[in-house]
Amino acid sequence: MPVRRFRIVGRVQGVGFRYFVWREAEALGVQGWVRNRADGTVEALARGTSDELDRFQDRIQEGPRWARVTSVSVSEDFGEDVGRGFEIRRDGV
Repeated sequence: MPVRRFRIVGRVQGVGFRYFVWREAEALGVQGWVRNRADGTVEALARGTSDELDRFQDRIQEGPRWARVTSVSVSEDFGEDVGRGFEIRRDGV
């Protein structure tokens, strides 16, 4: 299954964004993780079918009502194991 890395920019920290991403991933059956980054962005790594990942990206771009997403960059990822389920990770680098 494809794995994609998402970098979300905007007002995405301190507004429940990671919890929102976790909830959407669980609803779609996407596996992976999400974390805040020191630069104020949020990063997510997700594995699922192409259709699941497309819908996941659509939801991320919308975000919760308290957030303001200004951009989402997406890249294919081939090296990192995403594990099972979907988790909220501690803040990252």
